[in-house]
Amino acid sequence: QVHVVESGGGLVQPGGSLRLSCAASVSIFSIQTMGWYRQVPGKQREMVADITPGGSTNYADNVKGRLTISRDNAGNTVFLQMNSLKSEDTAVYYCKVVAGSYGVDYWGKGTLVTVSS
Repeated sequence: QVHVVESGGGLVQPGGSLRLSCAASVSIFSIQTMGWYRQVPGKQREMVADITPGGSTNYADNVKGRLTISRDNAGNTVFLQMNSLKSEDTAVYYCKVVAGSYGVDYWGKGTLVTVSS
């Protein structure tokens, strides 16, 4: 059983910063990619950023330059540093881990980020 647990969400004012963390209880040797997605009510879940075991990153256009994804040295924790936050960044943020020989997706339960004054 793979567990994916996010943390670090909360309330922040526009222009502020937050750092999200995601820990996966899976061998780093089976992890393919780790990433962050977000969803607001009534809309589809969208990709925010992802990172490969080699450190290659990919970002949604609307977060480039403000949000940064990274992984720890152990390889099974991923972070999302969020700077210059905007009200439109308000969403539930989910961590996705792709792991195993067949590339199975494992999702966390999400953490709420609210950007408001």
